[in-house]
Formats: sequence, structure tokens, C-alpha cells
Amino acid sequence: MLRKSLSWAFVALIALCGNAFAQNGSERQLPTARMLSRYGLERAWWSQATMNVYRDKLAHLALDDENLYVQSSGGSVTAFDCETGDKRWFVQLGEPDAPSYAPVSNDELVLINSGSSLYALNKRSGKQVWQIALPAPPSTSPAIDRNQLYYGTLDGSVYCFDLKAIQKLHRDNRLPQWSNVAQKWRFKTAQEVTTTPVLAGGVINFASRDKSLYAINKGDRKMQWQFETNKAISAPLARADGMIFLGTEDLNLFCIGQERGTVKWQFVAGLPIRRQAHVIENSVYIFPEKGGVYSLSKQTGQPQWWQANMQDFVAANSHSLLVSDTVGNLGVLNRQNGSVVGTMPLREFSVRYGNDLTDRTYIATNGGLVVCLRQVGKEFPTYHLFPERQPLMPEFATDEAAADGM
Repeated sequence: MLRKSLSWAFVALIALCGNAFAQNGSERQLPTARMLSRYGLERAWWSQATMNVYRDKLAHLALDDENLYVQSSGGSVTAFDCETGDKRWFVQLGEPDAPSYAPVSNDELVLINSGSSLYALNKRSGKQVWQIALPAPPSTSPAIDRNQLYYGTLDGSVYCFDLKAIQKLHRDNRLPQWSNVAQKWRFKTAQEVTTTPVLAGGVINFASRDKSLYAINKGDRKMQWQFETNKAISAPLARADGMIFLGTEDLNLFCIGQERGTVKWQFVAGLPIRRQAHVIENSVYIFPEKGGVYSLSKQTGQPQWWQANMQDFVAANSHSLLVSDTVGNLGVLNRQNGSVVGTMPLREFSVRYGNDLTDRTYIATNGGLVVCLRQVGKEFPTYHLFPERQPLMPEFATDEAAADGM
């Protein structure tokens, strides 16, 4: 135990030294105010994740309405306040270079997978709450609600664990050895689960390489419906307003009603869709393989515009769509008609979070230098996915109104 503690202490020391070195040259890499101002953008903040920059690379960016999580290939996780950039905490989890998937969170916990273990941390302090052993190798990030967690596996299973049972086992000092006691159910498909489970109400949706999208009851794993496609489903699922947006290898994007599994509309892209669709207000943005970007009507699936040479979604604000182009630049498109406003040569910032939660843009280098961009003067974020979380702005009376009231 002492040897292991000393080993992690050495890793942490190397990481801190590497970060100090990286910090010295980081300002030279940052997008300049002049470059950003051409597109109505500014830097909200920038910072350096704690990681061993000599051997590790940035593996995952993940976002919730409080934190931006930066996870390295070496198992280090840094949490930043997503609006101010303040570094909230840093932890080292699992073994270096263990397989991992992007962190996920609920109101209290952030779940981080490393190898065959799943860690739950307090999302505000980074303190480890519990650790469980997974019964089979994961193939996706987990999903979590207030009562249960779910994850898909390489053998085609979806496992459900009861959070209260996990907490009791932790209090009794029985984790991770007795993790199986907290397992509530297992649902088996024919092949690998390919998408992170999507939760809505009492139903969980996920796709399998057996060419099916499933909807099962969260309580008793009873299947509500199954939607079959002609080829494998490899793109992550998107959800908005009771609809699931499903991209497939058979060149289609399907809009499916989450309650009954009925197809509301279908768009034929002509190329495989392997990236997640992103829903912003009344538009759905898709990026078929080497096929540019389409803007579709959320209600009908009719194309609104198309732009070539664009590869993936990064962010959207009131005027612009920010995307990665085919040569690694950060492209800026007009949201109304898809015209190219310009491109920013930010290839070093190759790790980009597809943010359909808010209008902030998060980009990072492989060495863990993270930058948040926003519209000039936009102090408060706009929430795309959950508009009810929009902060209430105080109302101020005009000079004339104030005078009338006196």
C-alpha cells in the first residue's frame, strides 16, 4: 500500500512539473482577441488541466451545467467551473492508460470509468464517494438518474445498479468486492451495445450492433418497443422534446417518437452517419461521413441548407454555428443559411466538445490547455437543451419610468 501511495505521489509530482512547463508556453497557443473579434467572439477563460504532459494525452471532455471535466489517458481528471474556469478539483483514478469513457453526472455525483471499475465522485469537491467493480467490460459511458445507474457492455448487455444499494454497501465497507449485490437487472442483446443509454421518464433507450434501437422500462427491464435498421447503429443518440434522433450506417437519420417508437420522419443522407446529431432550437445538424453538414427542420426533417467540407459540430450561439472542418480548422457558419463566415487556424486545439447544452465553445489541446469561448459581452450562457435552467435576469426601470414612479 505504501509503495502504491508513493507511486501515485510521484505521478502527481511529474504532472505538476509538466503543467508548470506547459503553462509557460500556453499563452503563445491561445486564439488572439483580434482573431476572435472578427466573429463576435472572445475568450471567457483558459486554463491548464493537471496531467503528465510528457506521456499522457487528453482523452475526454465532458460537460454539465456546473463543471467541465477534463480526463487524460493517464487517468487524471480535472474539474473546472464551466463559466469562470476556476479549477475546482483534481484526482488520479485507476491505472494509467486503462480504457475509459467520458464522465457523466447527475445533481450530486460524477461517474468516471477506468478499466473494470466505476468511480463516483462528489461533483463539487472531487472526493471519492464509492467504487464498484463492473461485471463485464463497458462499451459506453454510463448513464445515471437519481436512483439508478446504467451502462452497456461489449457482450451486448445493459446493466442496471441501484444507487441506494451501492451506498449501503459502501457504508458497510463491502465495496468493491460485493458490487454484484447492488445489481438490479441485466438486459441482453445479440451484439455490442454501441450508444450511451438515454434516459427519459421511466424508459431507457440504447442501440446495439445487432441493428436495433431498444426502449425498455427502467424499473423492470420490460421491453417497450424495438426499432430495427438495415445496418449497424454506431452514432450516439440525440434526444429532444420527446424524440430520439438516430443516425445509422445505412445512410439514414431517423426521428423516432420516444413513447411508442414510431418514425416521425426520415432523412436519407446518402452516406453513413457515425457522429451524433445535434439539436439546437428548431434545427437538427448532422455530419454524414465525408458529406459536410446538413441543417434539417426538427419538425419535418426537410433540409434547410447544406455546406461541404465540414466534419463535426462544436457549438452554436445566436448567430453562428461553430464546426470542425476537414483540415482541422474551427469553422464559423451562418446559422440561417450555412454560408461560411470564416475559419480560425486552431488545429492545435484538436479536442473539441460538441456542446448542445449551452452556447459556450470548449476546445483543448492534447496537452490539456483548455479554452472557453463565448460571444462578446455574453456574461450568462444560453441553454439550448434545458431552457428552463436559464438564469432569471433582474429587471431595471428606465430613467423615465423611475421618474414617473416618484
